[in-house]
Amino acid sequence: MPRKAKTEETVVTEENILHEDDMEMENVPVPEETGMDEESPDTLSVDAGTDFSAAEESAETSTPAEPVSTDEESAGEDTGTEEPLPEGTAVPDEQVRKETIPDGEDTDPAAETAGPPETPSAKPASKPARKKTKASAAKTETPDAPAPIKKTAPSSILTLSADAEVETQESREDTIWHELQNAYRTRKILAGTLGGIEKMEGGSTIAVVYYKEMRVVIPLAEMMINLVEDAAHDYGELVQRQNKILGNMLGCEIDFIIKGLDNASRSVVASRKDAMYKKRQIFYLPDANGNSRVCEDRIVQARVIAVAEKVVRVEIFGTECSILARDLSWDWMGDATERFHVGEQILVRILSVKLHSLEDISVKADVKSVNVNTSKENLSKCKIQGKYAGTVTDIHKGTVFVRLHIGVNAVAHSCYDNRLPGKKDEVSFVVTRIDSDRNVALGLISRIIKQNI
Repeated sequence: MPRKAKTEETVVTEENILHEDDMEMENVPVPEETGMDEESPDTLSVDAGTDFSAAEESAETSTPAEPVSTDEESAGEDTGTEEPLPEGTAVPDEQVRKETIPDGEDTDPAAETAGPPETPSAKPASKPARKKTKASAAKTETPDAPAPIKKTAPSSILTLSADAEVETQESREDTIWHELQNAYRTRKILAGTLGGIEKMEGGSTIAVVYYKEMRVVIPLAEMMINLVEDAAHDYGELVQRQNKILGNMLGCEIDFIIKGLDNASRSVVASRKDAMYKKRQIFYLPDANGNSRVCEDRIVQARVIAVAEKVVRVEIFGTECSILARDLSWDWMGDATERFHVGEQILVRILSVKLHSLEDISVKADVKSVNVNTSKENLSKCKIQGKYAGTVTDIHKGTVFVRLHIGVNAVAHSCYDNRLPGKKDEVSFVVTRIDSDRNVALGLISRIIKQNI
């Protein structure tokens, strides 16, 4: 009986060992063909007295090199669940490598050669060499992350709107300079604002005109300020008078033609005289049919180039003309500067044109004929012995000219206030008579409401 019990115990042990070997073969990958004869697990016979350490040593030494796994397979193995192995079962080298070399960490050669503590039955040179081979293979197959490429910023400006474009100061200057170059080649007439008057080192005077923020220089001789020297009246030197008129023109808009330019310094020299002569030829000389564009009784647009108290000077297509205060408005004006300013564009009616030559053209024009005369309608509002407030516009030889607030011109020959009336004073006017022919109310000043001091 004791002999039979020993036989059953031996059988159980063999089945357990076979079962353990099957589980070990499931965890170990299928080896490649190496040309060596190996025993299959089905024909493996284990005696009852087989030592487990010897079985482990034979399994480790006989296991061929495993194929190198990719990052995705290794990641899947880490996250997957594995069945626990029974005690005494040999652990595959893949698991040992995972425990010793974590994912994503580079190891130095010393760490690669260092392995788990050796058992007395294991061969010392087999595991380290195999682990080093696998680690180096993993390094060669796993490429390093590419270095970040430094991108240069685009040259265009990022705008808030998708279709918007932002123009810089440099690009704007380049565009203006390109326009000036084209105008120089084609002798095109340009318009700019008279922004300054300067004296050169030699004593000559130049006018500085700004065309879209670009500086253009015009000599005084090319500004076409023609003054007649009168021996009967001493108006001073001609150059001083020209400088005075040029000073009154500051801020006006003038035409010019470019005579020369320098690309290096971007300086431009121009002439107003050439531009005015060219405009005269276009607008005043008769065409093939004998008609001229600027003719009598035609309403044209003019530029205000200078304003004084009693006169306004305008430019009408290359010809300058002075308009007196009485021709500026149906209302009496004490100061033309209160209603007109330099640089303004107004409508005028051509009264007469005298054309002797291209250099000798005289024009007369007025402004009040363009507007509707309301003096007659307003005069009907005045009543005799009525009192109305008004403003003194002028005083000449004791006669006071008043512009009533109801839109009527009035003349006063006497004043009952102890103070003398002055220009721009507010007064109380009493109507004594109405002159319908001249559309004027006659009367006297009863008192001064407010003096303009």
